[in-house]
Amino acid sequence: MKMKLLKMTLALALLVGTFNTQAALAEETIKVGILHSLSGTMAISETTLKDTMLMLIEEQNKKGGLLGKKLVPVVVDPASNWPLFAEKARELIQKEKVAATFGCWTSVSRKSVLPVFEELNSLLFYPVQYEGEESSLNVFYTGAAPNQQAIPAVDYLMNEIGAKRWVLAGTDYVYPRTTNKILEAYLKSKGVAAEDIMINYTPFGHSDWQSIVADIKKFGSAGKKTAVVSTINGDANVPFYKELGNQGIKADAIPVVAFSVGEEELSGIDTKPLVGHLAAWNYFMSVNNPANAAFIKTWKAFIKNDKRVTNDPMEAHYIGFNMWVKAVEKAGTTDPKAVQDAIIGVAVPNLSGGYSAMMPNHHITKPVLIGEIQANGQFETVWQTSGLVAGDAWSDYLEGSKDLISDWRKPLSCGAYNVVTHKCSGTK
Repeated sequence: MKMKLLKMTLALALLVGTFNTQAALAEETIKVGILHSLSGTMAISETTLKDTMLMLIEEQNKKGGLLGKKLVPVVVDPASNWPLFAEKARELIQKEKVAATFGCWTSVSRKSVLPVFEELNSLLFYPVQYEGEESSLNVFYTGAAPNQQAIPAVDYLMNEIGAKRWVLAGTDYVYPRTTNKILEAYLKSKGVAAEDIMINYTPFGHSDWQSIVADIKKFGSAGKKTAVVSTINGDANVPFYKELGNQGIKADAIPVVAFSVGEEELSGIDTKPLVGHLAAWNYFMSVNNPANAAFIKTWKAFIKNDKRVTNDPMEAHYIGFNMWVKAVEKAGTTDPKAVQDAIIGVAVPNLSGGYSAMMPNHHITKPVLIGEIQANGQFETVWQTSGLVAGDAWSDYLEGSKDLISDWRKPLSCGAYNVVTHKCSGTK
């Protein structure tokens, strides 16, 4: 009996010791959530962002970590399943106790996780261009808002290319629909007639583009210069661009400007028939400056593949991660409330030139670049803004939005403040 009691006591001591050791190790580390699809239709775009975050965390650990602690990445795969994004976000926050999460691509995935981050008061850094019409205390939008991508792209096509007819082609979900709603209102404000605007939506993963591209070709044969504005997302871009080539739609006849096609997507297709078509981003791999050269070198060494490319959402993670690090250092803690207060006004280098700053509406300042697709799968910048553009959470061209601003500083602390009624109509 005494021997049994002794064994039980030793076992309990061992268990307590193991628990204390694990607790001590946890206190010496800071967990960082990575919430990107590694399978499904969006894996073509999101897997690279997971690898980017692993690289950034590794590089930060080489500098001594953060607050004297090692950063530990926690990777989950929501598998291009929008409800699963919310489940995985909750797992990261409640089970893994991450200090912040970097992730999502599509707006529907961001909308899925938004209530979770707000309920649990955790932080999400979202690195992809989106439709605006949102501002949350718990989200930092490091991708482009419409006024940092869509509107400048249309201005370029209108003023530099002379486009008179417009095809708004998108994947059927919130980002393309809301962006096209903004663009349709903007085009009409510029005098474009309703019959000169064609809008088309296709599901995620759409592969049969023959009839749609034929319709675009027919629409563009009416004697007016026609341009396509593409908000097609994910792996559907591969057959779309192939069909453009098959039907001989060249950039000099009907230019296509894409908001979701970068170097990573082009690396999987023959780009020669697409030379001259366009993309609007805030960064291109071809940008020539020391900061970008260093980033590309680090990336290729980390990924152990000299042929891998970089792209705009990678740069957005680069900016967002460094902003989070700087805000944590400024606050002296990873506590979400302290970081939310500390990050406003934080500025870090971007890779296109200059410094990007976090604005009170949780959007950042960015340059806007228009690039032409080259035969080697890269982009040549043909136009860019003279300086940085501050992201606007609420569109100036939609009723119900044009009178709204977002400012998360005290005393306003509101994501949707109406400057006419002087009332806060929402917090997100």
